[in-house]
This record gives sequence, structure tokens and C-alpha cells, in this order.
Amino acid sequence: MSDEDQPGSMAPNEAKNYLGFDFSTQQVKAIVVNDRLEVLQEAAVQFDNDLPEYRTHGGVNVRGDGLTVTAPTIMWVKALDMLMDKLRVAGADFSTVAAVSGTGQQHGSVYWRRGGEKILAELQPDRFLHDQLAMAFSITDSPIWMDSSTTAQCQALEEAVGGPQKLSDLTGSRAYERFTGNQIAKIYQRRKEAYTNTERISLVSSFACSLFLGSYAPIDFADGSGMNLLDINTKNWSQPCLDACAPDLADKLGTPVPASERVGNIASYFVDRYSFNPDCAVIAFTGDNPSSLAGMCLEPGDVAVSLGTSDTLFLWLDAPKPKLEGHVFINPVDSNAYMALLCFKNGSLTRERIRNECADGSWDLFNQLLDMTPRGNFGNLGMYYDKKEITPELEGAFRFNKADEPVSRFTSREVEVRALVEGQFVAKRVHAENLGFSVGTGARVLATGGASGNKSLLQVLADVFNAPVYTMDVTNSACLGSAYRAKHGLLGGIYKEVIKGQNFTLACKPNSDADKVYTAMVERFDHLEASLMKDAK
Repeated sequence: MSDEDQPGSMAPNEAKNYLGFDFSTQQVKAIVVNDRLEVLQEAAVQFDNDLPEYRTHGGVNVRGDGLTVTAPTIMWVKALDMLMDKLRVAGADFSTVAAVSGTGQQHGSVYWRRGGEKILAELQPDRFLHDQLAMAFSITDSPIWMDSSTTAQCQALEEAVGGPQKLSDLTGSRAYERFTGNQIAKIYQRRKEAYTNTERISLVSSFACSLFLGSYAPIDFADGSGMNLLDINTKNWSQPCLDACAPDLADKLGTPVPASERVGNIASYFVDRYSFNPDCAVIAFTGDNPSSLAGMCLEPGDVAVSLGTSDTLFLWLDAPKPKLEGHVFINPVDSNAYMALLCFKNGSLTRERIRNECADGSWDLFNQLLDMTPRGNFGNLGMYYDKKEITPELEGAFRFNKADEPVSRFTSREVEVRALVEGQFVAKRVHAENLGFSVGTGARVLATGGASGNKSLLQVLADVFNAPVYTMDVTNSACLGSAYRAKHGLLGGIYKEVIKGQNFTLACKPNSDADKVYTAMVERFDHLEASLMKDAK
């Protein structure tokens, strides 16, 4: 029997669309793309505005201690009910959707009570999801990534496996309060009865996937890398980490799978209620950061730099070297590769402060000062941490002359401007290389964010990384990445050959002497930063 003769299957010449969801902190949104990856429909539901009955602020509830941050699990379900209706009103034809995938805010967790999967399997299409799943959760408020109440559990986990570096070698990161394993440990210690009554623990991503699957969806490798529980080398749960957090945890987590895995077909609930094709594939959902990498279409050797209030680096890695700073995850589009994430708190606000002090608040003058100063800045080097930095944990302004001697100030405002910009970008290269990245031929730097329109900044970025810089529009990159991964998961093959979604614009190329100038500066910066860190302890 041919495909077109099979009941409910899509005919080969029938239009195939792909649906991506994003369960983020403040909203849930969706994008439908066609086979050419052109956006057909978009819709979103804002938690604060559209669901005021849950009384969230920024999509979350902050408890009295100021550390515990949660979101009502059922709010996410009701938001999906509303979103599906919005998509239908926007003109989405669900019968043409060949595959669905999605993403969720990383680290958040959902606790299904015993009997939860039976409820999922028996959903009635004439009723809303939120009405039927109201009693499906053993814990009604999900801990999310903003929570910082698990310091004791983090310390215990690191001690159990032999220290923070050992934990990073195992799981890709040292212990962080927001990471799921530490949240689970806290729940086990403080709410044992609820933990015992939990049949399955999902991440936000696999929870959302479960709604479409009609059964418990597995956690994917990429999002699972943000739990302090998954061994990123074996791609299985680390038993020492599980044992340090809670008993019987492997059974409650299920077996992890690649992010590109087809985990099943869409649940009959969606077929009957929204007219999905019963052969519509459900591809494993993943975390928002891995999904952004997919949405930006990173390739081996690429670096994506988001220049915003905080500066963020995404790296494609083949041989990672986990450190105490930054995070290494299994790659969402190639499970044999890795990705790294580095966040720098002092981004645009620090650049704006120096602009105000040295260039009278004018970006035009700031850029003139930057452009008139030679690459390497006469040997002067600066590190500017207005707020305590994440990578590394330093605060203050540190200036050095060409002899690496500390100085209180530089001789001119143009030197100060270039010291800031070079220092910020050299720091990014230093920490990228520490995690296993190497600047090679064919490498690209993909720049996004508010400052990516500043050609003078991007020229320094190109020189420091000795690679061409491209700019791109990555609005909704996590949600787009979900739609792209839906297509890739259905068709298989090499991601970049299946997905050709982003149009990059060449902004600038490195100057011929860039490698010589900045390779030496990278070595100096790494040494000076290490000395500052040693003195700070």
C-alpha cells in the first residue's frame, strides 16, 4: 500500500508545514513554517496579561524569602489551550502540519503525580486540557531557572562527586542553584510525601512535549545537560549525581534521548479537537538555549555573540573542556557534538557608561575614538566589571600598561574606549578557548543583539576572533529553532543540509595583522585575569 493510500497519512505532494512552540518564562508562543521555512502564522499568550488569575509578575511568583521562584504548572497548560485557539484564528491549518517540536525555559521542572500518564492517555477532545490536568501534578508550583534557594544542595552535590571541577567534567557545569538536580534534592528533603507521590519528573520542555504526545515524553540530551545529572560523555544519567540528590530518581526521570528523536505521533486529543493529521510526528522538545542554537543555524567552528544588556556566547564544540565557569551541553542538532554557553553580565550598560564618560554620550564620537586607536591599543589592556561578573567572578575596573603593570587611569579617552571594547571581546575569546573552542579557518562570528548594528564594535570583534563577522535577525530564535528541528527530526540527515533558514549579512572581515596582535593579547589577558582571581580569593 502506498503512502497516499494509508488512512490519515499525508500524500507525497501535499503541502507540509512545521509547528514550533516556545514555553518561555513570560509567555508561550508558536510559529508555523512551510517547507521553505517561511513563517506562515505566529501567536503568543502572555502569562501576566492573558492569565491574570494566576497573579504572576514576569510569568513567575517570587516567595517571601526572595530566593524561591516558581510558576503555576497548570498556567502553562491553560496558556496552551488559549494559544491553540489563537493559532486557529490566525489561519493555521493543523491538518497540514507534518511535525511538531518545541522548547522550554531551561532548568524548570514539573512533577506528575502517580496516575498522571493515565490522565494524559485518556484526554477527552471536547474539554480543555487545563480542566482535565488540574489534578495531574504532585507539586502544583514548578521551580524555575530564577530560583536560587538551593545553595546547600549545590554544596552537597559537589562534595558527593569530588568537587566542583569533577561535577563539571561529568555534567558540563559545576553545581548551580537553578539546575534541576539541586531543585529535586530540595523537594525530596523538604516534601518527601510529594516526592514519593511523583511518578515522573519532567523538564519544562519534556512536560510540554508530553501534552502533545499523550504520554510521558523523554528528556532530551541537550536540555538534560542543564540538570547537573546527565553525564555528557556517556549521555546517560550519572548514578553518583542521582544518588546525591534523591532515591529512585532514574525511574522518575526516564531514559534520555537525542534532541532530534521522533518520540511518537501526536495524541488523538489533538487529532480530534484540532484536526491534526494522525501521522503528525512529535520530535523531542529541548531547552531554550539549545533551541536558539538551532534557530541561528550554527555550524561547526561558529561563534554566536549576542550583544545586549548581558553579552552571551554560543559555541559549537567538538571536544569540550568543561570548566568552573560557563556551561557545556550536548548539541541539539548533532548529538555527537557539543555546545557551550557563556554569559557576561557587563555588556551594553558598561559600554554606555564609558560612552557617556569619554564620548559625551555620543556613539558617533565613541566610534571615532575607537577607530582612531591602533589594534592592540599601544599595549594597554582593560577589564571593566561594573557589576560582579559571572565569568569570571570579579568586580571593579582593572587597567594595565604594556608592561602588565596596574595603572589607575589611561592617558587618553580614546585609549580608554579601545581598552573597554578590546577587553570585553578578548575576554570572550579567552573563555571560549578555555572551554575547547579554537579559532580556525572557516570560522564565523554571528553577531546579534542591540549593539550588532555598530560597525566599529564589530570590526574589533572580527579582529579579536580573526574571523569574519556576520549579522542576522534572530527574533524568536528559540521558537524558530523548534520549527526547524521539527523538520529536521522528521526528515533526518545533517542539520545544515536540511535547514537553510537564516540569511546572514557580512558585516566586516578581520585585518591582516589581527591574528598576530590578538593572539598575544589573549595570552596576556588570560594570565592577568588568573592573577586577579588568585588575589581575590
